[in-house]
Amino acid sequence: MYLSSVSGSGVYKKFTTGIYYDQESAGTFKSRGTRPSKACEVRILFYGSCSEEVFDTVKEEEKKKYQDYIDQITPVHNFWLQLCNAFVCGGIICVIGQLIINIAVSLGQDMDTAGTICSIILILTSALLTGFNLYPSIVKWGGAGALVPITGFANSVAAPAIENQVQGQVFGIGATIFTIAGPVILYGVLSSWVLGLIYWFTLL
Repeated sequence: MYLSSVSGSGVYKKFTTGIYYDQESAGTFKSRGTRPSKACEVRILFYGSCSEEVFDTVKEEEKKKYQDYIDQITPVHNFWLQLCNAFVCGGIICVIGQLIINIAVSLGQDMDTAGTICSIILILTSALLTGFNLYPSIVKWGGAGALVPITGFANSVAAPAIENQVQGQVFGIGATIFTIAGPVILYGVLSSWVLGLIYWFTLL
């Protein structure tokens, strides 16, 4: 979109990127950053005719600035370090679970009851840590080691409900609580039903 200048001496080019340019000489433009030096429209003043080479130069500079910004904010991951973190995090959760089972058994519970108690405690702990916004930090460090165990499943149920609670009980918590865990529950139940059916047919 071009707008004629007030004095009639040039042409204005409106940009939507928020980057301002000053003309140093004919066909040469210098970036002034994302803020103008004075209150004005987002525009570039061209004297005379506007060549395609000028627009290509501006476009390439905008692409370079955007790519530099993407490179700056994109986190750099170390695969082997992430693998070790996941192993350690998942191992710690499993050790805690085994300790809970051992304590429950030592108090006179059978293995099935001890396993149930372990699951309840781990799920409750994960939900509380999610509510206090602590579990995301564990996931950020431990990766799959924090997501794969039952604590990760509890986090996937609690996180959407907490995030959308401002929208109300029905459209906030009720409608989003199984956004992440829903597919896991659906296909987990479906897979178990199919496998159970196959097992039943093998017994005939």
